[in-house]
Amino acid sequence: MISPLPLRSEGLQDSLSVEEANISQLQEVTRAGQQMARSLAENHETRLSIAIELMREFAGLTGLSPAGESQRRYLWTDAFAVCNFLELYRQTSNESYRNLALLLVDQVHRILGRHRSDDRRTGWISGLEEREGGLHPTIGGLRIGKKLNERSPVDPFDDQLEWDRDGQYYHYLTKWMHALNLVSAVTGDPKFRRWAVELAQTAHAGFTIASPSGGQKRMVWKMSIDLTYPLVESMGQHDPLDGLITYRELRASSPGGAEGGTVLSGEIADIAALCRGRDWTTDDPLGIGSLLSDACRVAQISAGGTWMEPDLLAALLEASRIGLHRYARTGSLQTPAYYRLAFRELGLAIGLHALTRLRRLIEGSPGFLKDGQPLSGQVEILMRYRPLAEIIESFWLEPANRQDPSFTEHRDINTVMLATSLIPDGYLQL
Repeated sequence: MISPLPLRSEGLQDSLSVEEANISQLQEVTRAGQQMARSLAENHETRLSIAIELMREFAGLTGLSPAGESQRRYLWTDAFAVCNFLELYRQTSNESYRNLALLLVDQVHRILGRHRSDDRRTGWISGLEEREGGLHPTIGGLRIGKKLNERSPVDPFDDQLEWDRDGQYYHYLTKWMHALNLVSAVTGDPKFRRWAVELAQTAHAGFTIASPSGGQKRMVWKMSIDLTYPLVESMGQHDPLDGLITYRELRASSPGGAEGGTVLSGEIADIAALCRGRDWTTDDPLGIGSLLSDACRVAQISAGGTWMEPDLLAALLEASRIGLHRYARTGSLQTPAYYRLAFRELGLAIGLHALTRLRRLIEGSPGFLKDGQPLSGQVEILMRYRPLAEIIESFWLEPANRQDPSFTEHRDINTVMLATSLIPDGYLQL
């Protein structure tokens, strides 16, 4: 176990020394994986070839290609998979990967945009007629893809069972918006971005509710398949943040976005108000990774000329630093595979990869300032944790660890997230 180290505030150099001590101790106890970690960091071709193998495995397992009778679609996993296929296409110029991305988009819409086979309802979730629904496949939202059907309004709530029940998750929908936006950028076809905007409008209307007392609006965590009633009424900590950044991303990439277009202007105003004054700090590795990835998106959007909320980037970097400081002291990366969840750790690894891109953006843009000072100091502190990405990857690339039930029970999502960590630009680059 890593011994707790007090975080001092006497200046950048003191903070850096504390963070370096944290990482030095962690690297020492994970020394066995260091050779593979260095090889991963240095060998681009190795990373690419492993990612190709992983994504081919995913395509076969889930009935994507070759097409199987049982096509297993899950929105979060599929959003990352689309980004991975687009990145494989970018790196290899092999049209088959572009085609797999498009095929996956089509399967997700045809399966998760429609009612379940065990539901008395049929057709598009939106209620549109067949042809119209095909033209607007996201306008009713998209199901999660869970094994069990959703809970009816009169069924008792079961906290454990709810994790296996279908419905709609807002933070899954934002991931799909992001994936569709990237498909539009790669293919040059505006319909994918239009579908993303339509999904954003639907999700915002469905998940953002007014307070009964007339106060500030709030969001709910999980909605029914048709978005008519909440399944989990609490608000996800980062859901407003996911929404704000994704709406800004869609607006910035739409025609006239950087010049102040009106795409999603009402939704942006709503959700920006929800974000004000919130503490984004978390010690969950997937949550920390999301904060780092979000910081990278904010920097890219801002560098492109679209204004983002003041101090948002600095707040995300500080929340990430606090979370990483706490997480590095838990010793969780020293435990056997049985006690770990690969996709949560790999989410952190993806965010840590974002730091390299983020540092380049900030160093090349003097406009990235906080209180008149460059944000580079915050990024340099965070870069001390960058080696954790290869430590996590090397652990989950060990065949024995991928045979552990903790990995095999979530094989689809773990496989895709591992591939994303190896070729992260497909997900991170706007």
